[in-house]
Amino acid sequence: MHNHSHSDNSASKRIGWAFFLNVVFTIIEFIGGWLTNSTAIMADAVHDLGDSLSIGTAWGLNKLSDKEANNTFSYGYKRFSLLGALINGLVLTTGSIWILFEAIPRLSAPEMPQVEGMLLLSIFGIAVNGFAAYKLSEGNSLNERILNWHLLEDVLGWVAVLIVSIVLMFKSWAILDPILSIGFTLFILFNVVRNLKETLLLFLQATPDITQMEEVRKVLMSNADVADIHHFHIWSLDGEHSVMTVHVALKKDVSVSQLRTLKDELRHGLDEFDFVHTTIEIEFANEDCRDE
Repeated sequence: MHNHSHSDNSASKRIGWAFFLNVVFTIIEFIGGWLTNSTAIMADAVHDLGDSLSIGTAWGLNKLSDKEANNTFSYGYKRFSLLGALINGLVLTTGSIWILFEAIPRLSAPEMPQVEGMLLLSIFGIAVNGFAAYKLSEGNSLNERILNWHLLEDVLGWVAVLIVSIVLMFKSWAILDPILSIGFTLFILFNVVRNLKETLLLFLQATPDITQMEEVRKVLMSNADVADIHHFHIWSLDGEHSVMTVHVALKKDVSVSQLRTLKDELRHGLDEFDFVHTTIEIEFANEDCRDE
């Protein structure tokens, strides 16, 4: 078994950084929205407040996922990280839909904000959210990927504000603000729903990678002593750490030394897949499967 505690601690630190930056910037955004009299910035501040709550929840759940296994959670707490990804996916989906409901009516009644303040806030927003997104991009967990979409949504939103503020310095086309908001929100919504679907499938213990499952099957069946495999299952604890169980039926009875050799061969064959838990039930020739 491989030790993943270092990478898990790194994930918690990255999410912690994202949480701190998001909370600080949300406060600044509320103040900036009030000073610039921009309803668009104030609406984004409310959205960022929801992001902060979501990231904080994900941070706590991710730290909980680092706890060791016990009698209550014999596989450990990895699935709490997956729970965080599910919650944040739902929150971001709801938030994106809310932004659409806010932006669409503005197509018919756009308002002109204080443009210079918008420009300064947009540059600051791109820098802060961009740095936080960069920190999370170093991670591979579903939790970090979902949170990265939170931050990417904010980066794209501030890019939209930057573009609109520059254009509004020369043209009174206030309608550009809701148009760009709708565009980037639909883009983010599409990607988040896709990640949310993957998270739900993992929650329902769907096979995380069909191709990998076929490769594992080939490795097991390539052994000269193996006649068949059944009750073959692969599922993921959190999108990163997978578990595999299988019943291996032998062609003929083998001695203890031969059985030890067989187990070593199977173990080496499975090393490349980096499972955190593997359970192999060996069935001798003509032995009935106890799970039938």
